Amino acid sequence: MGVLNLSPDSFSGDGIDDVEQAVASARRLADEGADIIDVGGESTRPSSAPVSVGEELERVIPVVEKLARELAVPISVDTYKLEVARQALKAGATMLNDVWGLKKEPGLGGLAASHGVPIILMSNQRGERCRDIISAVIRDLKRAIEQALMAGVPLENIIIDPGIGFGKTQEQNLETLRRIDELTALGRPILLGTSRKSLIGWVLDLTAEQRASEVAFVPPGDRRLEGTAATIAIGIALGVDMVRVHDVSEMVRVCRVSDAIVRGI
Repeated sequence: MGVLNLSPDSFSGDGIDDVEQAVASARRLADEGADIIDVGGESTRPSSAPVSVGEELERVIPVVEKLARELAVPISVDTYKLEVARQALKAGATMLNDVWGLKKEPGLGGLAASHGVPIILMSNQRGERCRDIISAVIRDLKRAIEQALMAGVPLENIIIDPGIGFGKTQEQNLETLRRIDELTALGRPILLGTSRKSLIGWVLDLTAEQRASEVAFVPPGDRRLEGTAATIAIGIALGVDMVRVHDVSEMVRVCRVSDAIVRGI
């Protein structure tokens, strides 16, 4: 899954606010090997300001419409707002990516069901305190899966995401990665999103770079590339099925070698 950020304050510093530039970037991601393009119009970094429905629609819908016409790869929309999701599906998106796992907007389950599209359900611990992070993640994902099923989403259309960087301490992020194989008991494909995240800067002690990124939205740069690759390779070894990344060409190679070793593909 290739990331297409349409938010100017994206934590990774790759936000785009021009439709033609966004389409060119999406085309490049597809050419580099992305199987899905994930379009998002609101930053999800912890200190970001909320974006109104109207503003998110203005950012996302023109791009989704154009991508749906011009690209063969499926388009996912990264949103927790019902109207944005509804308009994106109407514009040609074929997947929903909900970073709140139906907690903010339960109606997304029914929307996914009525359109027959897959939905990614993330475990998000923002605003909560968790001592046993894996138990909390599994409990949250079980709740989200059941909620989606009750809304009419077929089991085969549900994908789960442990939510690295969402309401977890850095130690809990590492523990979640270390024990991500425990999520396979839920019987759903697992998506991992670690690309360029602060966890990698924290592990590698890139404190000055991280501070600059948080204050002035400076791109993390290449120094998180190898760290991202490490999380992806280990994730695949532990049962991850999908990865959401910014650096598609490099991570496609990581995935192919990891899959060859782990799955014989």
